[in-house]
Amino acid sequence: QRLGGPAALRQCRRYSSEPPPATAAAAAACNQQDDPNFFTMVEGFFDRGAKIVEDKLVEDLRSRESDEQKHKRVRGILKIIKPCNHVLSISFPIKRDNGEWEVIEGYRAQHSQHRMPCKGGIRYSLDVSVDEVKALASLMTYKCAVVDVPFGGAKAGVKINPKVYSDTELEKITRRFTIELAKKGFIGPGIDVPAPDMSTGEREMSWIADTYATTMGHQDINAHACVTGKPISQGGIHGRISATGRGVFHGIENFINEASYMSALGMTPGFGDKTFVIQGFGNVGMHSMRYLHRYGAKCIGVGELDGSIWNDDGIDPKELEDYKLANGTIVGFPKARPYEGNILESDCHILIPAAGEKQITKNNARKVKAKIIAEGANGPMTPEADKICMERNIMVIPDLYLNAGGVTVSYFEWLKNLNHVSYGRLTFKYERDSNYHLLMSVQESLERKFGKHGGAIPVVPTAEFQARIAGASEKDIVHSGLAYTMERSAKQIMRTAMKYNLDLDLRTAAYVNAIEKVFKVYNEAGLTFT
Repeated sequence: QRLGGPAALRQCRRYSSEPPPATAAAAAACNQQDDPNFFTMVEGFFDRGAKIVEDKLVEDLRSRESDEQKHKRVRGILKIIKPCNHVLSISFPIKRDNGEWEVIEGYRAQHSQHRMPCKGGIRYSLDVSVDEVKALASLMTYKCAVVDVPFGGAKAGVKINPKVYSDTELEKITRRFTIELAKKGFIGPGIDVPAPDMSTGEREMSWIADTYATTMGHQDINAHACVTGKPISQGGIHGRISATGRGVFHGIENFINEASYMSALGMTPGFGDKTFVIQGFGNVGMHSMRYLHRYGAKCIGVGELDGSIWNDDGIDPKELEDYKLANGTIVGFPKARPYEGNILESDCHILIPAAGEKQITKNNARKVKAKIIAEGANGPMTPEADKICMERNIMVIPDLYLNAGGVTVSYFEWLKNLNHVSYGRLTFKYERDSNYHLLMSVQESLERKFGKHGGAIPVVPTAEFQARIAGASEKDIVHSGLAYTMERSAKQIMRTAMKYNLDLDLRTAAYVNAIEKVFKVYNEAGLTFT
């Protein structure tokens, strides 16, 4: 809830051109609101990690510099990492279907070029602002570092409500936005590679790829690698649509099966007896729900902008998905009752905010009943709320690790586009033949040893081996690559949390990991022209 009206809000945010709060009322509104600037929020989390790791970075520097020079170098590089390197602001006109003209605003922020290309989604939303795009771009840098995906962070936003535009108008907007990005060098397979985000999907990515490939990239053999999250026919990859939700599932799985963390929360390991609630039934929420349900957890509540639903006996994800497709909303779902309160404060084991940013603030953090908060969305929790959750012994699995499944599979898609061949295609038949030869070899060895008196000795593969006998399909490779990435990163976060005695503060542990990796790249590459 936004209190105190727009004037109080403006004073609360203290835009540089305005004086500080003049009235006690404005200050009180400020106090109640807990609506920090999103970019400042991410920088605050970064600073918390940097403070912990700074001495270790100085210690690890192998050079002849004095201690003072080493401290200066470390602080200097940390200063370089923090700000956004480039921000592009775009305005362009489109002609609506009814003949009216409209000016569309859009932004693209590139946070870091320590690894190229830059990578980050494009969202269509009226909440888009320079600040939001910068914050999300910086989050992308740290997210890629946490899961060892070699990209810099970027993000784009177009300030529209996509629901009020026709498909033709959305296509015009998307294609024109692509051209504007290309003109300024903000898109390209080796420069900057967008992906889907809120209110964008395969269709928009296909338009972007086609626009780039038929204009600026018409001589580039890798032109279709300029964007990921494309349909399969346009060079997309199997498993990309569900990747973020699947990553959320694997992320929760890695921590929920860790006995030491579960005993600290007073819970038993595993999904068996766990209930969960999801805020936001979009791409991320829906797929997270599907995989958690499949592995034994029970979804008892789902919240959306227009209303929430609840069923103590569990909600079936497939039925809810079909209902939403048919009706455009989850409200009125026959196998659940409406839920009146705030879904974030409902009683469950695992809470998954998978909607917008700054949903859990200091105003509602004390009312959260879940023991695990799994951040499916970007920045769903303010720093104040984060502190309260730590005090209350709630485990927060942070966004920069948990929703990195999308960028991980985007990386696989980008590699597929550069290789111009789908995963598994070259080895599929060879692996299948090898496995059959292996079974034949075992059969012949047994028959040589024991003879064939009672007839041939059949060697029958188990159901599991039979399913894998043909070798790994593209989908299998993507799924195993994603599961491995999430598992490896979770172990790194746990190790860091133990090393610095961070207990349940997994967010700071993840930032420490990201800072160490990005720092290493900057330090070893050196700086150009300084």
